[in-house]
This record gives sequence, structure tokens and C-alpha cells, in this order.
Amino acid sequence: MKKINVLTAAAAVIAALTFTQCTTKSDSQPAQAVPQSTSVAPGSSLRIAYVDIDSLLNNYDFSITLRNEMLRKTENVRMTLSEKAKAIQADMADFQNKLENNVYATRQRAEEEQARIIKSQEDYARLEQRLASELSAEEQKNNIALRDSINNFLKDYNATHSYDMILSRMADNILFANESLDITKDVIDGLNKRYKGNK
Repeated sequence: MKKINVLTAAAAVIAALTFTQCTTKSDSQPAQAVPQSTSVAPGSSLRIAYVDIDSLLNNYDFSITLRNEMLRKTENVRMTLSEKAKAIQADMADFQNKLENNVYATRQRAEEEQARIIKSQEDYARLEQRLASELSAEEQKNNIALRDSINNFLKDYNATHSYDMILSRMADNILFANESLDITKDVIDGLNKRYKGNK
């Protein structure tokens, strides 16, 4: 169980780290109601904005859908593994009880039953590993789909907003930024509108 939790958590962190997006300035269309450009040197300026990734992932409907699907799949895996583990434990207890009470007619019969239980344990270990790998692959596929969705939207978004750079803000990776540079809500609204339109 701990393997599955660690893999899911690690994949979520990796997903969040992949959302840094840099785009080139589009000179073809003027900016519309955007934050003030940030001066970087006398006579030159960069238009920079940022998106708060935690807020985006918690409010983007596609992200919420993927997260809920992964939670359901993870719960199903846990239930499957829990049921199989209980069945194996019951078999082991039953075997031990019969062995102590000399129920088996021959030593060979007891060894056959023990071999069957050992095989069940080995099958369980293989199943656990396979299901964990499947969850990890599914999480990775979802992360790629989510990142592509956001990146594609930002390219279209920037065609009319003309930023030189759109940064991702996660926790404290940006020590200070003027709040006028925060385009998170605008991006979330646009992503959700596009997502609902594609459903």
C-alpha cells in the first residue's frame, strides 16, 4: 500500500514541476487589459506574468476529473489487494490450525497445501507490483495530458496577450511578485471554458 501512495504522491509532485511555460512575444496583436510590463534594464522591458500552479490544479475541471479518476482507481486497487491479502491470511491460519491438529493424512498432503499458499503469496506480490506499475503509468499519462492541455491553451492565450514569459508559481519558488502579474484566474477560467466546450 505504501508503494502506491508514494508513487501517486511522487507523480503529483512531478506533474506540478512540469508546468513552467515560456512563450515568445507575438507582435501581430496588441495586448488587451494585461498587467504592466516589468522593466529589466533602461530602455528595455519584458512582459511577464505567472500562474499559481496549486490553484490551477485545484480549480481546473480537467485536473479535478483526472484526480478523481485516479483516486477511484487507487481505491479499487487497495480493495483488491486487501481482499486477496485477507484470503491468504485466512488460508495460512487454516493451514496452521490443521497442521497443529494433525488433520492432514500425509506429510505430502500438508506440503502440497503449504506450496499452494506460498504460490498465492507470490501471485499476490506480482499482482501488487503490476497494479502499482499500472497506476504509475496512468498517472504519468494523465500528467502529460494535463501539461499538454495547459501548454496548448497558454499558446493560444498568449497570442492575444503578448507576454514574453509566463512563469509557474509553486509554493515559494517565486519570492516576490507584484499581484498584477498573476493571471491564474484568467487562465483557469479560459481552461475551464475550453474544457467544457470540448466535452
